[in-house]
Amino acid sequence: MVSFTSDYIAGAHPEVLRRLIDSNLEPLPGYGTDPYCERAKEKIRNAVGAPDAEVFFLTGGTQANAVVISTMLADYEGVIAAGTGHVSAHEAGAIEYTGHEVLELPQTDGKLLPETLRDYLSAFFADENHEHMTFPGMVYLSHPTEYGTLYTRNELASIREICREYGLRLYLDGARLAYGLMSRETDLTLPDIASLCDVFYIGGTKAGALCGEAVVFTGRNMPKHFLTSVKRRGALLAKGRLLGVQFDALFTDDLYFRIGRHAIDLAEKMKEIFHAHHIPFLLESPTNQQFVILENSRMAKLREKVAFEFWERKDDTHTVVRFATGWSTTEDNLHMLDQALAD
Repeated sequence: MVSFTSDYIAGAHPEVLRRLIDSNLEPLPGYGTDPYCERAKEKIRNAVGAPDAEVFFLTGGTQANAVVISTMLADYEGVIAAGTGHVSAHEAGAIEYTGHEVLELPQTDGKLLPETLRDYLSAFFADENHEHMTFPGMVYLSHPTEYGTLYTRNELASIREICREYGLRLYLDGARLAYGLMSRETDLTLPDIASLCDVFYIGGTKAGALCGEAVVFTGRNMPKHFLTSVKRRGALLAKGRLLGVQFDALFTDDLYFRIGRHAIDLAEKMKEIFHAHHIPFLLESPTNQQFVILENSRMAKLREKVAFEFWERKDDTHTVVRFATGWSTTEDNLHMLDQALAD
């Protein structure tokens, strides 16, 4: 059995795991005050081209989204997201649990388009009853999106301009940012993202770390007493060293970007395999997630040899499924997929 269910099906990348082992017996202070965390933060500031950026490590994407959104919004504000956005569909109500509404807007191939955002905000403030409604206080994007699609630099800049016009913060979920940055079709760089977003996070869990995300506040805008707020939300890791060591490794010798490039290269080869077997795509993602449409009987047969993830029902006889590559995906894995499709 070969698995393409996600990009975190294996543990840590060997280079990350080695650094964890090498530092294992060092007595270090807790809560992210150790030298590894400080060194990792400085490497991230250099990588994003923002020497004044404030960096905070959290253990996972749900914690990052819930903590960032709830600490940056006023109690009467909500967060705008595409209907397919992670905070809308796959966060189990974590944002609403903090007391903030997710304001869902229509999406196009997983993206929240600038014109959709502008139309919503214009209509909201034109409504004479808007004082009785949840105020939009933040725009949430994920890059790549849940469908593996990417924002262009112009799209992100346009959304940023709209946010400034209406006084909203712009937050980018980078759980799979490594694969967006290394896509062959992107025109967005890490410094671009840092210059256009108020806050974003660099995902480690889905890009070679055992766990961990690096939240980056780009304009001296980290909420006051942020560590205290993180702890109040049950998201503060006592052994913060675990996160610092991993991100120090990921941002040494371009490991983070090498991991992204590896997954993209194999995803492109995977697309060739699907094309060779005449399997249609829901859309052709430029990143490491590929969404194809399988006839249900073929899907059942393929599952005997290959693991993949259900995405959505297409119709009574077809299903959309997701295949993902990651740092641990190999050429042999793709060969096994090719053989299974040929059987």
